[in-house]
Amino acid sequence: MTSVSTGASPSATTPAVVLTIAGSEATGGAGAQADLKTFQELGVFGIANLTCIVSFDPKDNWNHRFVPVDQQVIADQLEATAAAYGPASGAPSVLDTVKIGMLGSPATISTVAGSLKANGFGNVVLDPVLICKGQEPGHALDTDQALKAEILPLATFVTPNHFEAESLSGLEITDVESLKAAAVRIHELSGAAVLAKGGVRLEGPDAVDVFFDGETLEVLSAPKVGEVAVSGAGCSLAAAVTAELAKGASPLEAARTAKVFVTEGIRNRVASGAPFDALWQGGAR
Repeated sequence: MTSVSTGASPSATTPAVVLTIAGSEATGGAGAQADLKTFQELGVFGIANLTCIVSFDPKDNWNHRFVPVDQQVIADQLEATAAAYGPASGAPSVLDTVKIGMLGSPATISTVAGSLKANGFGNVVLDPVLICKGQEPGHALDTDQALKAEILPLATFVTPNHFEAESLSGLEITDVESLKAAAVRIHELSGAAVLAKGGVRLEGPDAVDVFFDGETLEVLSAPKVGEVAVSGAGCSLAAAVTAELAKGASPLEAARTAKVFVTEGIRNRVASGAPFDALWQGGAR
């Protein structure tokens, strides 16, 4: 019979600890569910603090049904996580790497920004979710502006998709050269490393992303797997970057690994009754 010990001494096998602050997505393809599966596949201990509950509405063109988590509940989650794994916790692996996904409201953005400042994480990976399909337009705009003002300056790594890269940079992205220009502009605005995703949005046989950290500009390219976006690809890419940074990879190394991870996940996608497929985080096995 195997005994279970609590309070075991630290060892070389203690995994890095990572946190995702994101929404729950009911079909399991995106959001915190995708993040946790990515963390597990890449060998880190994943924690999720939920900001909202999202469930697609099959009766309304699969738009988002969005329910925010109460601000005190969000604050309580962040407090508990910091107490368990933060710098003063005494944990063998200290939480120093966090991924930011869907926040959903200016109030949540302020709550999360306060926690980021208080905890001083070394790595803050921002997947800048700027549009929640089905949200009231005015509310969505307020959320976008708050994200740019309060969270973007705290990020150390940003992973915008095509639309988000256009919004953050103010540039129209039509090809690889304009994607490069957008990545450079976003770095200038934020000081963060940037992985700007062209994906299937740009014409050509390859899914192209651009990495820029102020010194190195690298185009990451892989043959497209279909011409339609797959649910969870953006979440999983940012989560893979997060996991690799927590394990000690450089930002460029993390971007390269994340690109391969997501490409294989798209290749081994999961179909359902929804009008979109989901990335499978076990695709690289």
